[in-house]
Amino acid sequence: MIFLQTNNDAEGVKTLPARSEIPEQMKWDLTSIFNSLEEWEQEFNDLKVELPKLIEYKGTLVESGQHLFNGLQFLHGIQERLERLYVYAHLNYDVDTANSNNAALQSRCSALLAEFGGNGSFIEPELASLDRETFQSFVEEVPELEQYRHFINETNRLKDHVLSDQEERLLSLATPILQNNKNVFGLLNNADFIFPVVQDDKGNDVQLSHGSYGLLMESRDQNVRRQAFKSYYSVYDQFKNSLAGTLQGQIKADNYIAKVRGYGSAREKALAVNNIDEIVYDHLIEGINDRIVLLHRYVALRRKMLGLDEIHSYDLYVPMVDQIKLEVSYENAKQTILMALEPMGEEYCGIVERAFTERWIDVCENRGKRSGAYSSGTYGTNPYILLNWRDTLQMMYTLIHELGHSIHSWYTRSHQPYIYSDYAIFLAEIASTTNENLLTRYLLDQAEDKLLRNYILSHYLDGYKATVFRQTQFAEFEHTIHEADRDGIALTADYLTDTYGKLNRRYYGSDLIEDKEISLEWSRVPHFYFNYYVYQYATGFSAATWFADHIVNNGEKGVEDYLTFLKAGSSKPPLDVLKDAGLDMTKPEPIHRGLDIFSEYLSELEQQIE
Repeated sequence: MIFLQTNNDAEGVKTLPARSEIPEQMKWDLTSIFNSLEEWEQEFNDLKVELPKLIEYKGTLVESGQHLFNGLQFLHGIQERLERLYVYAHLNYDVDTANSNNAALQSRCSALLAEFGGNGSFIEPELASLDRETFQSFVEEVPELEQYRHFINETNRLKDHVLSDQEERLLSLATPILQNNKNVFGLLNNADFIFPVVQDDKGNDVQLSHGSYGLLMESRDQNVRRQAFKSYYSVYDQFKNSLAGTLQGQIKADNYIAKVRGYGSAREKALAVNNIDEIVYDHLIEGINDRIVLLHRYVALRRKMLGLDEIHSYDLYVPMVDQIKLEVSYENAKQTILMALEPMGEEYCGIVERAFTERWIDVCENRGKRSGAYSSGTYGTNPYILLNWRDTLQMMYTLIHELGHSIHSWYTRSHQPYIYSDYAIFLAEIASTTNENLLTRYLLDQAEDKLLRNYILSHYLDGYKATVFRQTQFAEFEHTIHEADRDGIALTADYLTDTYGKLNRRYYGSDLIEDKEISLEWSRVPHFYFNYYVYQYATGFSAATWFADHIVNNGEKGVEDYLTFLKAGSSKPPLDVLKDAGLDMTKPEPIHRGLDIFSEYLSELEQQIE
C-alpha cells in the first residue's frame, strides 16, 4: 500500500493561520541550538568580545607549527559559534518574517559576520605563503596539524592563479563593475519588465509574471498556453538587444577574469574552484548528445499522450497524465517515505524517523512564513527542514528531497571535524535526488493501477527532461558563447538567437514544431550569468540515478558505498569523494546509466500508450 488517495473535490478557500496557531509537533524545535533567546543573547555578547582577538594572530600564522595550530583553532572555533548564532536567527526569522524581533536578530548577526570577515581578511594570504615543506615541518612539530593538511592544500591549490597584492586589490575594486551586467539583468527581469495581461482557462484576466507564466504553462487548454507563451516572449523580443548586451558583458567579464588569472578558459577557472576536471563537463554533453534520440521519443510520446496533432514548445510543461488527482496527507507521506527508504537500511531510516519525532521539520504554512522549502543547519545542530505543506504528490517528493539534504548533512557533521563538515556544490544535489529516485522506484513497485503507474512514470520523465536534458542544453549553449567571445565573435542578439535556435532544434527533434519565440529563451535564463553553474544539476541527477540503482541492485554493498559518500563531507576533493564510493564521474558510464533508466521508463510508458 502506498498511502495515496484520489480526490476530485474542489479545495475550498483557506486563510493562513498565525504562527501561534500551529501545533507544536508541526514546528521545528530549535532548542538543539539555544535553549532560549537569553542564551542566544549571551552568546552574541560573548562573541562581540572574542572577535577582535582574531587580529592578534595577524602576521603570526606561519611563524611556527604552534602558532598555526593556535590560529586555526581560534579561527574555526569562532566561525562555528557564529554559524550557530546565525542559523538560530535565520530559522526564527523565516517562519515569522513579520516579527520585528526576528528581523533584528538576523540583522545583528549579519553585521557580526561582516565584522568577522573584516577581522579575518589576513588569513588566506598568510596561508597562501605556506609551502608543503614548511607545513610538513609544522606537522612534525605539532602532530595535531595533520587534520588540516587537506584544508591547507585546498587553500593553496589555486595560489598559482593568485595575483600580486596590488593586482588583487585592483581586481577586487573592479568586482562591482564586472558584476554589473548580472545586476542589470536582474533589475530588468525582476523589476522593470511589465508583462501583458492574458486569460486563464476560466476566462479570467491574469497579469503575466514569472510565477503565473509557469502555472499557465500547465493549463490543459492549449490556447491558454499558446497565448501566455507568445505574450511572455514578446517582452524579451522587445528588449533582446539590451539583453544581448548584458549577457555579452557578463561573458566578457568571465573570460577576462580567467585570462588575467592565467587560466586557459573561463570554464577551466569556474570548474577549478570546486576541483572538477573539465572532462566531466565534456562527458555530460557528449553522452546526452549521443542519445539525444531519447528526448525526441519523449517529445513524440508527449504529443500522443496529450492528444495533439502537433506539439509546440508551450506544450512541454503541462502534465501528460491528467485523469488522476492525488492527495497525500503529511502522515501518509511520512509512512510512504520510510518504506521507500527501506533499502537504505535501519541506521539511515532511524535517522529519518528522528527527523520526524525530534521535530527537525517545520511543516505547515502560516502567515509570514517564507515560501518554498529548504534544509538548513550547521555543525552541532540538527539539520532542519522548512516546508509549506500541501497534500500533493509533488510535496511528498519535496519532503523526501529535503530529507536527503538533511541526512547528508547529519552524516557529514557526525563523521567529520568542523572544517570538513560541509560539502561542495557539485555534490549538494546528489543525496536529495537519490532519495527521489528511491521514492519513484517504490511507488512504481507498489502501483497496481495502470493510470497511477503512468502518472508516476510521466512524473519521472518530466523531471529528467527538465534536470538532465534541459540543463545540459543550457550548459552546451553557455560553453559555446564563452568560446565564441574568446574567439572574437560578437554576441549580438541575432547571433545568440540563431545559435540557441539551432541547439534547441537539435535537442528536441523534428516532432517539435519550431516556434520562433523559443530561440529567445537565452534572454531570460538567469543561470547564464553564473559562470558554468548549470551543468551541476545534470551531473548531480545522473550521479543520484547511479547511486539509487547501485543501492537497489547491490544491497548492503551499495548502501555501504553510498554511506561512504554521505560521511565524507569536504575531507577530499569532490571527485575523489565519489570515487571512494564507487562512482567515477570522470568516466561516461554514470551519464549512460542514467539514460538507460530514462529509456526503460520511456519504453514502458510508450508501450502502455500503444
